[in-house]
Formats: sequence, C-alpha cells, structure tokens
Amino acid sequence: MQTAPALNNAILLEGLVSEVVFTQDAAGRYISFYWQEAEKYGLFPEQIQGQLMVNTFSPTALDSYCERIRLVLSRQLPKRCQYEFSYQDKKFLFDLVIAPILGTDGSTDKVLVMGRQVPYLTNIAGQEAEMLLGQDPYYKLLTKIAKKVRSTLDLDTIWHQTVNSLGEALGVNRCLIYTYNQENKKLQVQAEYVQEPFRSVIGQRMNLTEHEYLHQALLRREPFVMEQISPDTFDQQSEMLVATCYQNEPNGLISLQQCDRRRQWTIAEIDLVADLADQVGTAIAHATLYKDLQEAIVQAEEASRLKSQFLANTSHELRTPLNGIIGFLKLVLEGMADDPEEQNEFIEEAHKSAIHLLNLINDILDLAKIEAGKMELDFSPVRLEELMKDLEDFIQNQAEQKNLSFMIETPSTRDSIVVYGNYQRLLQILLNLAGNAIKFTHEGGVTVSAEIQRKKVKFHNQEFPGSVKVQVADTGIGVSLEKQDRLFQSFSQVDGSRTRQYGGTGLGLAISQRLIEAMGGVVNFYSMGEGLGSTVTFTVPLYQEPVMISNPEES
Repeated sequence: MQTAPALNNAILLEGLVSEVVFTQDAAGRYISFYWQEAEKYGLFPEQIQGQLMVNTFSPTALDSYCERIRLVLSRQLPKRCQYEFSYQDKKFLFDLVIAPILGTDGSTDKVLVMGRQVPYLTNIAGQEAEMLLGQDPYYKLLTKIAKKVRSTLDLDTIWHQTVNSLGEALGVNRCLIYTYNQENKKLQVQAEYVQEPFRSVIGQRMNLTEHEYLHQALLRREPFVMEQISPDTFDQQSEMLVATCYQNEPNGLISLQQCDRRRQWTIAEIDLVADLADQVGTAIAHATLYKDLQEAIVQAEEASRLKSQFLANTSHELRTPLNGIIGFLKLVLEGMADDPEEQNEFIEEAHKSAIHLLNLINDILDLAKIEAGKMELDFSPVRLEELMKDLEDFIQNQAEQKNLSFMIETPSTRDSIVVYGNYQRLLQILLNLAGNAIKFTHEGGVTVSAEIQRKKVKFHNQEFPGSVKVQVADTGIGVSLEKQDRLFQSFSQVDGSRTRQYGGTGLGLAISQRLIEAMGGVVNFYSMGEGLGSTVTFTVPLYQEPVMISNPEES
C-alpha cells in the first residue's frame, strides 16, 4: 500500500533548488520577497513587499495561482506546480512549491513559495510540465468539472456529474461516489461511472467497521492511494480515495478504481481529484441545505394550510353551540314556549350548548398552554377505579343514545390499583378518547380496558414498580394506514369533511398525547384501515404494585 502524502512529499522536494523565495497572504499580497536574479531585471524587494501580485510581479494565470493558494491554505498541504510570471514586458517560468505556514494556534493564513526558474518546455521528474506558458490543462479540467458540479443544487445531478466527468477524464474502469451517514457509520454507493465488462455496484452499502481503509480515507484531507486490494470488494487493482468535506466535516467519499491493471497515479491526477473533492464537498453541502430548506418550506406551507383549515373548522364549531344558546334563550325570552315543560327543555338545550362551547374553548386554551410550555400539572396518587367510575357516569348515556355497548375491564386485584398522575387531566384524556370512539362508531361498541405492566419506570426522579396500560378500542370507521401519522399533529385533521360531519376541532388526540407525555406516559394509535375500528392506548406510572387475584372467583 502507498499513500498520496508520501508520494507528494518525495516529489515536491526532490531536486528543487530555491532560487526564488517569497511569502504571501491569502489574498496573494507579498509579505517578503527574494529572487537572486531580480536586480538584473530592475526588480527590488521594496517595490514588491506589501503589494498585490496584480500590481507588480504577477503570474500570467492569476486566477489559477490564487486558487492554488486557497487550496493550499484550506487543505494545509503543499502543492508543486509551474507558473509563468511577468514583470513589465518580460516573462519567466518557475518550478514552485507552495506550502502553508502554520501559526502558533494552528491556523493558516500565509504561504511560503520557493522554487527555481526553468527554461520553457522542460519536464518535472520526467513528466510533462503541468504549466506551459501559463496554461494548466488540469486546472482547466478542474474548472470545467467544478462548473458543472457547482451550477446545480440537485444532489443527484452533482453525484452523477462528478463520477461521469472524473471517470471519463482519467480513464478509470470505475468511479464511485459514496454518501456518508455519520450516525450509523455507513457508506452507500450513490452514483457510479463503470466501463464494460465490469459489474455495477450502485446502491451497495459499506460498513466502516468492516472496511478500515475506507474509514481512514474519510479521516484524511488528502487522497489515499491503495494497491494490491483484496478482490472480494470491487475487483479493483489500484484505487484512489478522497473524502469530500464541508467545514472540515466529511460528507462523502470519491473512489477511482483501476480494475484491469496496476496504475501509478501522477501528481497531477492526485491534485486534480483532491481539488475537485473540495468543490464537490461544498456543492453537496449547499445542495443538502437547499433540499432541507425546500422541505422546510413545504412543511411550513402545509402547517399554514392546516392551521387555516383548523381555524375555519373551529370557528364553525364555536358558532354552532353559540347559536344554539342564543336561539333557545331567545325562544324563552320571547315567550315562544307553549308550557313550562317546553320552556325547561329550551333552557336545558341552551345549557347543553353552553357546556359544549365551554369544552371547545377549554380544548383550545389547553393546546395554547401546551404549545407555549405553560401547562403546569400537580401529581398525586390516583385510584384507577375512581377514574373508571367517573368515565362510565359521563359516557354511558352517550353510548346508549347510539345503541352502542360500553364496557370497562380492569385487572382483578385484592387492593386498589393506584397510578401516579393528575386526576382531572387523566379523566380529561379518558373522556376525549372514549368520546371520540363513540362519535366515530355507528354499530358495535367501545371497550375501555386496563393492564398492569411490571417493568420499572422512572419519572420525576422517582422509580415506580411499573405502569398501567389503558386501552380504548372501538368498532368504528377506522383510519387508513397512510393517514394515521397525522392523528397526533396539532391543528391537523385526518379528513376535514369528516370532521365537519362528526363535529369537533380535531384537537382531542393532540392534547391527550401532550398530557400523557407530560405525565411520563406514551400514547399509541392502531387501526387496520377504514371500516376496521380503532384502538388507542396510553400508559401512566403505577404508584404501587397491587396484589393480583389469579382466579377472580377467589374474591
């Protein structure tokens, strides 16, 4: 195995005589300057120091040179290259190494440039010169590919442009780009360029714990070159890997694979891939942010739509009982009742409408408090049988009016089942759930049952011996599988027309969920689909463990 840094360092320093030495800041401004031939051309250090290159001794390909400085500073790795400089009407070709200067705090904002003047058309270490009269073919290729990658905010386009452009330009058998999931430490092949007859590996997942060399490549900021790779991966014989990063955090991995032969990667090729990886990492980050922004906009628009629908439905629900109150009281005030019995009926209907209106307003106020984080609950031991008795008193009549059965089933115990919570809020939750069940059930019935779970739970820095799981099951209209995730969303209704048909604001489940969670429990909803009934369960901490009766006849 050989790595790019070792290869880079050997070639960067080999045979380099320092005839010219200068330092520059990130903008390319000269800080110090020395060239042993400078005076021959009427060039003196005091003329250059403190000046930007564009105003004095300047590279012909200025943009390319400035980009080199930026990459050297960002990656904190030296670069070797050839650049043509000009001064007045004269031109000079230099073989240079541009290296970062590390500050005492590890930061880099300056570079050291050193090298020698060379005749035109010379070679570097026996290879064709990268710079010829200011023209850098790999820089042009980098610019071309980077322009394609950075011209879009679509992730799929970025991935495919990267692998296709690199694969074709470098003539590899396979070029892959992996996406990196930091949570599960896995890589997935997201896009590929592959030549025949080599197999496609698109979608393949790689676990970093099983492939240490991929993990090492992610941790490096420079290309990682592999030789003699085990054939049980992707049948490659030579591979170059480089991480794509944004703000020093890896967000992907580029893999260039030569499968038909061993390959010696040139410095120019390594630099090209390293420089492009920086561009791709930034493009991926920007595209990801854009995608997240688009999703946030869609969610915000949906939330706004749901709130508008909720307000429309709620205003209708509020007006209905209010109109009932006004209408029945007006009949009484205008003496429209035929006898005292009918008058009492009008007053009773007005009272029912007032109670309904009060419940609606309480729901809205409760949700407002919960959303604002101002819902305060007092906790105390609560006897389950008292809760169930009050629930039955409130609900039984509603069930009978619709000819529905209503049953309550609790475990057989020798002593009371005591839970830890807020009595009024637990009753409110049960009334919400049982009331909903009756509202959306036309035949059959509703069953409320309780089950003791002995797994210990912690809540409010206390340990409780278990929990009580309460279940409200009905034989009603049910909910389709794709709509169930909306049930517990604030201001969200599964079906606005259905809500108008049955009445209510659609806040019952959302409020119940928030209250149960505030009391250390969990709410779940189950339905096999429309027309197949529904079941809602919630848990509440068990204050003390009761003595169970194995045979109910023993009691």
